[in-house]
Amino acid sequence: MLHNHKLLRHIKAIQKIFLSAIITVFIFSDVIAQRNEVGLFMGGSYYIGDLNPSQQFAMTRIGAGAIYRFNFNDHLSLRANGFWGNVAGDDAIVKYNENRNLHFRSSIFEFSLQGEVNFISFEPGDLETPSTPYIFGGAGIFHFSPQAELNGTWHNLKPIGTEGQGSELYPDRKPYSLISNNFLFGVGLKFNITRQVTGALEWGMRRTGTDYLDDVSTTYPDPSVFEGNSDALGLYDRSLDNRGENLNFQRGNPNNNDWYSFAGFILTFRIKNFSRQLCPAYH
Repeated sequence: MLHNHKLLRHIKAIQKIFLSAIITVFIFSDVIAQRNEVGLFMGGSYYIGDLNPSQQFAMTRIGAGAIYRFNFNDHLSLRANGFWGNVAGDDAIVKYNENRNLHFRSSIFEFSLQGEVNFISFEPGDLETPSTPYIFGGAGIFHFSPQAELNGTWHNLKPIGTEGQGSELYPDRKPYSLISNNFLFGVGLKFNITRQVTGALEWGMRRTGTDYLDDVSTTYPDPSVFEGNSDALGLYDRSLDNRGENLNFQRGNPNNNDWYSFAGFILTFRIKNFSRQLCPAYH
């Protein structure tokens, strides 16, 4: 009963906040309508982690998304992102640890918020302020699902537990979550194209809250945990030399979480002030 009362209080509080937000939007709609932008992101995504510790833009894959931006003034903005991308890593291509011979791919679905700071006074649609460099920072959450190929078939790696996650032999290795947080930062260049359309070139890095974006983190487990599962035995250790004999040898680096990046072109459109268009005598 106590839990139900607390739940009702939280629901009522959320309702009040939501109602207040709606009233605020209506009161200030004439101002807010001129500050809103919606747009699309088109570009690429890549990964930095155990299979690629340092090579920026290695194995870049397609990335896309949608954004909403609210401009507080000529220098400060708040932006919401809904991004989708693909990332991949391959020891045979990056050549950081070729004998390990691991690879992966994963789709990423991200929702994030970021603040932007323009170095030069910039107003979207104002051709007298043609461009500005900017920096940004923020945070978000994302979903991922690492896969690897074996005998022509791509396998989801988390259920396999390639490092013994979830087995009785390794009680300290818990199955990892496919949802994690990130902290993002980057740089960009905004420029006005027309009075309604603004473009931007942007590069942003994401430090994630997981070391399993690539399904690689700690040491090789005892192969007995995969007894009777031929796919798991073929996926957890793919070493070119000494395959199946790497018990307790390092498979990855558990001290560094994985990163991923989005870089590309953004096209945004100003949301017009419809009240002025419909009512010429408004003012």
